[in-house]
Amino acid sequence: MRPKPRYLALAVAAAVAFAGVPHAARAAVARQVEDLDRGLISVRSGDGNYVGWRLLGTDPPATAFALYRGTARVATVTGSTNYRDQGAPADASYTVRPIVNGGEGTSSEPSLRFGDGYLDVPIQPPGSGYSANDASVADLDGDGRLEFVLKWDPSDSKDNSQSGYTSDVYVDAYRLDGARLWRIDLGRNIRAGAHYTQFQAYDYDGDGRAEVAMKTADGTVDGTGKAIGNASADYRNSSGYVLTGPEYLTMFDGRTGAALQTVDYVPARGSVASWGDSYGNRVDRFLAGTAYLDGARPSLIMARGYYTRTVIAAWDWRDGHFTRRWTFDTNSSTNTGRGFDGQGSHSLSVGDVDQDGRDEIVYGAMAVDDNGGGLWTTRTGHGDAQHLGDFDPARPGLEYFKVSESSGQPSSLYVDPRDGRVLWSTSACCDNGRGVAGDIWTGRPGAEFWSAAVSELRSVTGNNAGRKPSSANFLVWWDADPVRELLDGTRIDKYGPSGDTRLLTASGVHSNNGTKAIPSLAGDLFGDWREEVVWPTTDNTRLRVYTTRDVTDRKLYTLLHDTQYRAALAWQNTAYNQPPHPSFFLGDGMSTPPQPQIYVR
Repeated sequence: MRPKPRYLALAVAAAVAFAGVPHAARAAVARQVEDLDRGLISVRSGDGNYVGWRLLGTDPPATAFALYRGTARVATVTGSTNYRDQGAPADASYTVRPIVNGGEGTSSEPSLRFGDGYLDVPIQPPGSGYSANDASVADLDGDGRLEFVLKWDPSDSKDNSQSGYTSDVYVDAYRLDGARLWRIDLGRNIRAGAHYTQFQAYDYDGDGRAEVAMKTADGTVDGTGKAIGNASADYRNSSGYVLTGPEYLTMFDGRTGAALQTVDYVPARGSVASWGDSYGNRVDRFLAGTAYLDGARPSLIMARGYYTRTVIAAWDWRDGHFTRRWTFDTNSSTNTGRGFDGQGSHSLSVGDVDQDGRDEIVYGAMAVDDNGGGLWTTRTGHGDAQHLGDFDPARPGLEYFKVSESSGQPSSLYVDPRDGRVLWSTSACCDNGRGVAGDIWTGRPGAEFWSAAVSELRSVTGNNAGRKPSSANFLVWWDADPVRELLDGTRIDKYGPSGDTRLLTASGVHSNNGTKAIPSLAGDLFGDWREEVVWPTTDNTRLRVYTTRDVTDRKLYTLLHDTQYRAALAWQNTAYNQPPHPSFFLGDGMSTPPQPQIYVR
């Protein structure tokens, strides 16, 4: 276990102020986050190396950095957290040291060498019929460096609407050198498909090591080879659906994959028909997330249903045990969620929408308050994509954009997530399958919004903002400026009013989930605040992590220490993956974001 870094500035004050104070009392001041290392990377760039590292949320804003190649100090960097070391050899090893009040701090870990634009992380397919699918990251062993958690998708996986047997789903954990920490076999009683297995990797108990949570069943085998429940049980019916038998929620040890505790999944399926059909489609639609419901420590969110009945359960993981914090049920006559049925999307979002210091869950056309009560609903029904972020820097707080599947409802909505008030919408038309929100152009203030079925690009006011981008899929902060780029399939494009410019075409890799064409993961994983993209290689033997080589003059705290962004990275794997958005506006003309109010163990 690595030594803990010195607390600086806010972190020092917070640590002193919190001495002896229960976690719940910290809600108004700081949130628990990962104690990360510098994430230092070296990437070959022409005849030199691009080097990037993290500004941690516990660093004073004025922190400068001394960059060393071997034992030689090659640069003092003040206005960013990256540098191009011209003429350096490809195999050079770097370290970086923070400079505070003129003094150098502790040296970082040695740089992680990316080679010519990417890092290959070896992975081990469980069989010839498996493809590497959704991934997540977390510090599983407490050394400050992220590990990958990866779900394997069998070739016979099914959408919930499709009958047929599927092979087992496997979930692995890997260090960056390809060492496999564990493999979990979910067994025959968990069906394979995008809507069945949503996993969360996060440090829920604050011990410095992340746990991994997911839905399990009789016959699930943990990372140590131990079966959960009745190992020989087989509840599959003649159509391949699993509509009987117990359902569980299990928390796994991030280091070993051992099952730490297994409890009944909430809600139980009950009557299959009560979820919208009798053959097993809508009953097995699951979502998952992580939220700071008390404002200080993360809770696990597990949910079922969105076409008709919706149930969301919030769990705390403390001292090796689950405690259910609350349950939101649209069927409960005593719950303020009454009347919120049928409003869910194929994903969820988490953020402090009412600015009270505690997170809410935005669940399609509705939101659930931090205490488990229904906060609002637009009653515009189900949709495939949604985005929660600070999209308008001139307007306090967060904004929310979603698309609609109902031909009788607006095809897209721009909403004030504090109360669900619709700020603008586009005309009803059809099943609008994809929608995106982000600042992709410097030509106007704030973000832009577009969707598959609407021909125009929209501004924060809802006005026509010009040519619609070539894709409506995913986003990534890639180049040197703070506007976001288009991520679709295995390519990255720069938007322009007259046409898009190709920045990257990844080779030897594949995207996931059919027409959704998403990577395994995209987010701020290493280096500075720009985002990496993780695609599996075509032979599914490596996760290929692409990173930028563009030197930027922007100095921003690592997005991993913005808890809205960090939670979004955790729920990115949920159903129809969506890009993560931070709690502050990151785009053209942005103000300097505030220092994160955080603490590390």
